[in-house]
Amino acid sequence: MGRLFGTDGVRGIANKELTCELAYKIGRAGAYVLTKDKKDVKIVVGMDTRISGDMLEAALVAGICSVGADVLSVGIVPTPAVAYLTRELKAEAGVVISASHNPVEYNGIKFFGSTGYKLKDEVEDEIEKYILDGKEVPLSPIGEGVGRRTIISNGIEMYEHYLRKSINVDFKGLKIAIDCGNGAVYKAAPELIRELGADIEVIHYAPNGVNINVNCGSTKPEEVQKLVLDTGADMGISFDGDADRLIAVDEKGNIVDGDHVMAICGIHLKKKGKLKQDTVVATVMSNMGLDICLKKEGISIVKAKVGDRYVLEEMLNSGYSLGGEQSGHIIFLDHNTTGDGLLTALQLISVIKETGKKLSELAEAMISLPQVLINAKVSNEKKNLYMEDEIIKKEIEKLEEKFHGEGRVLIRPSGTEPLVRVMIEGKDQEEITTMAQSLAHLIEERLK
Repeated sequence: MGRLFGTDGVRGIANKELTCELAYKIGRAGAYVLTKDKKDVKIVVGMDTRISGDMLEAALVAGICSVGADVLSVGIVPTPAVAYLTRELKAEAGVVISASHNPVEYNGIKFFGSTGYKLKDEVEDEIEKYILDGKEVPLSPIGEGVGRRTIISNGIEMYEHYLRKSINVDFKGLKIAIDCGNGAVYKAAPELIRELGADIEVIHYAPNGVNINVNCGSTKPEEVQKLVLDTGADMGISFDGDADRLIAVDEKGNIVDGDHVMAICGIHLKKKGKLKQDTVVATVMSNMGLDICLKKEGISIVKAKVGDRYVLEEMLNSGYSLGGEQSGHIIFLDHNTTGDGLLTALQLISVIKETGKKLSELAEAMISLPQVLINAKVSNEKKNLYMEDEIIKKEIEKLEEKFHGEGRVLIRPSGTEPLVRVMIEGKDQEEITTMAQSLAHLIEERLK
């Protein structure tokens, strides 16, 4: 991971850490690195609904245009829409201004290459050198060489049309509850799912710049759970701010997380002969229940590091078609090049429609082992040092010995926040909760 780019781009408090000056430099350096030695280049720029988006877009676009690249501004669209539109509009790169599930005061900038994939670490490292090391971008065209900004007003419609072609069933006869999280999918999700024939119930679809992710969306699934139960919906879907992930809810109000979605879709795709190499790519954070479920169905599971970019890397390296994270970042590589919440919703609803089964019945294929995840608040500088601390290391070893192979301890520093995530999995919920709380407290004490 670089000094500026985290696991999912550059992120920070807008106008404090992620300033206009920094956004300008990112736009200028990023555009130069991604388009140098090319002529008549275009870069797609999209954003979520947070208030700082306009400010940062202006600075970012200025930086891009300053090296002679043109900007195709697609406005408020989901992150995966930018990945798609970058390919469709034959642009050299795509940029998303979003902080995903984070609070409104945060924002972020992440890039896609011309093929719609997130940038490789070495490309991000090259961009960083121009921003952090004082290396000058050797290009400042004048006159007709300066880039210009063009507004693309139908980007969201293009994305919806593309997603519609990813399935071959309609949703007539189903009632779907939708929580848009006041984020980037507020228009696309209700429009598309209604057009496909479903009866819909929608909440949190009126963004005002400051209500994104506020007591709604995928980080507050209670909202869509309540909506499902209150309206008698067949299922619920809840998106984060930039709609690159999804949390689903069955007709009984039970959460269906990313692991269960991978199990449901993986099994269905295998039966149709469409699961490449009969393999699913998950992460080390995925529940052990997913391993057990897939093995029973004759499906192999490959584990990647946490982060959808690493899941994607594994998929591309080995030719797999389905992968994702427990958090709901699911990649259907036959359809899009990144985690896509709305695409995932369509695929999941399609399984319900094609099988005639309720979501609760489909989700029963995977039984989750009890799992606890607690965030230990630490200093940003020390969050990667947990295994260098002998006291923390010995405590982790002691807990793992206690499980005798019937549970596990996983410690992971956050890629974007001053946190160390403590995950413990085992058979007894009460026991592992106590263990996780104790270990998180120890880590906080040792890594202040």
